[in-house]
Amino acid sequence: MSRPVYQKKISAGSVARATVFPILLSISFSHLLNDSIQSLIPSLYPVLKKSYQLSYAQIGLITFTFQITASLFQPFVGYYTDQNPKPFSLPVGMSFTLGGLIFLSFSKSFPTTLLSVGLIGIGSSIFHPEASKVAYMASGGRRGLAQSIFQVGGNTGSAIGPLLAALIIVPYGSIHILYFCLLALIAIYFLTKIGNWYRINLHLIKPKRADLIEDNTQLFSRKKIIFSIVILLLLIFSKYFYLASMTSYFTFFLINKFGLSVQSSQLHLFIFLAAVAAGTFVGGPLGDRFGRKYVIWFSILGVAPFTLLLPHVNLFWTSILSVIIGFVLSSAFSAILVYAQELLPGKVGMVSGLFFGFAFGMGGIGSAVLGVLADHTSIFFVYKICAFLPMIGLITGFLPNIGGKHFLIQQKS
Repeated sequence: MSRPVYQKKISAGSVARATVFPILLSISFSHLLNDSIQSLIPSLYPVLKKSYQLSYAQIGLITFTFQITASLFQPFVGYYTDQNPKPFSLPVGMSFTLGGLIFLSFSKSFPTTLLSVGLIGIGSSIFHPEASKVAYMASGGRRGLAQSIFQVGGNTGSAIGPLLAALIIVPYGSIHILYFCLLALIAIYFLTKIGNWYRINLHLIKPKRADLIEDNTQLFSRKKIIFSIVILLLLIFSKYFYLASMTSYFTFFLINKFGLSVQSSQLHLFIFLAAVAAGTFVGGPLGDRFGRKYVIWFSILGVAPFTLLLPHVNLFWTSILSVIIGFVLSSAFSAILVYAQELLPGKVGMVSGLFFGFAFGMGGIGSAVLGVLADHTSIFFVYKICAFLPMIGLITGFLPNIGGKHFLIQQKS
C-alpha cells in the first residue's frame, strides 16, 4: 500500500463526498487478522477440555475471562480517546494480543490459559473502539457501508480461525499457536500505517453541529435517546447470547447429537461463521438506504423461526438452518452501531466501545451461564431455551426511525 494513500489529507468540505476505501479495506483486513486470532479461543475448547479434563462450566469460564477483559475496558477506551485521540493505540492493543498468543502457546495449565486469554481480551478492548472510529472517519458519510466493511473483516476472521485451528492446532498441538503470532505482527504493521493516516485526519471525527439531520440530539429528547439506547442494548443481549451458544457449544452439540469428529464439527462451525461473515455486509448498506430500524427488526426477529427449528432437525437441516441463522442474525450489528452513533454524534469512540464491549460481555456471560446450564441439564436443553431469544426483537418497534434515504428526505423537508 503506497505512502500517498495514508498521508493524503482530505479537506473538511470533501468529507461528505469521499469514502476512503483504502483505509476501510486496511482496517477491515486488520479486523480480519484480529478476530482470526480471537476465534482460536473457542476453537481450542475440545482440545483444552480433553487435555485438562475441564467441565462445561470451566469452558464457559475461559470464554467469560476473555469476553470480560475484551468488554470491560472498551467504553472507557472509547471515552478517553474521544477526548484525547491516540492514533497509535491500535498497534499497542495488537501487541497485547501478541503477548497473549505467546503465553497461550506455552500454557500447561488452566490458570495460565485464563491469563493468556485475558491478555488477548485486553488487546481486543483497545482495538475495537478505535478501529470502529477509523471506519467512521473514512466513511465519507456512508456510515452503514463503512461499518459493514469493517465488520465483514472481523466476521471473516472469526470464520477462518476455527478452520485454521482444525488444520494446524487440533492435529499437531497447542505449541503451533505460535504460527498465529505472524498474523499479529502483520496486523501491527498495517495498524501503524493506519495510525499515521488517523493522526493527520483527526478533523474527520468532529461532528458538524449545524447539521440538524446528523445531530439527533436536536430531533429527540434526552429521555427518548436513553430509552432507545436501552432497547439497542437489549437487542445486543439477544443477539450475542444466542451467538454464544453457537460459537462456544455448537461443536459439542454436533458431536453429542450426531457423533461427529472434532475436526468435522469445526468444519460445521466454520460454515456457520462464514455465513455470519457474509451476512454482515448486508445490514449496513441496507440501513443507509432504507433505515436502520427495519434492518434491525428483520435481523433479530426474523431469525426466530429458524432458531426454533434448529434443535429438532437432522444433520443436513441443522447445517442449512445454521447458515440461514448466521446470515440473517449477523446483519444487525452494523445497523445497531451506526444507529447508536447517530443518536449520540461526537461520541463515536464511547458509543463504539459501549456497544462492542457490551456485545463481548454478553457473549462472555452467555457462554458462562450456558455452560453451567449445560452441566446441570444437557447441551440439547441449552439450544431449546436459546431458540426463544430472538423473540426479544419485538421491542424494535419502539425505536424511532433514523437513517436511510426516506428519513433524510423527511428531515430535509
